[in-house]
Amino acid sequence: MKARVHVMLKNGVLDPQGEAVRHALGSLGFDGVEGVRQGKIIELDLTETDPGKAKETVTEMCEKLLANTVIESYSVEIA
Repeated sequence: MKARVHVMLKNGVLDPQGEAVRHALGSLGFDGVEGVRQGKIIELDLTETDPGKAKETVTEMCEKLLANTVIESYSVEIA
């Protein structure tokens, strides 16, 4: 079973990488980009076969390691 975790900075948290990308896009002539937020996707291959249990386990992983829940939010997809 596969799991995908989307991690993004929470709204209101400064995103210097996103701002650098926005600035670079403008320098390359891509006008009209008012904001960029950059995040990460983490893909996991799991041995768990129960989707409910898998989501519970991956959520625990996020809370303990994969996301800094003080400044980041995350979502979990199980496939």
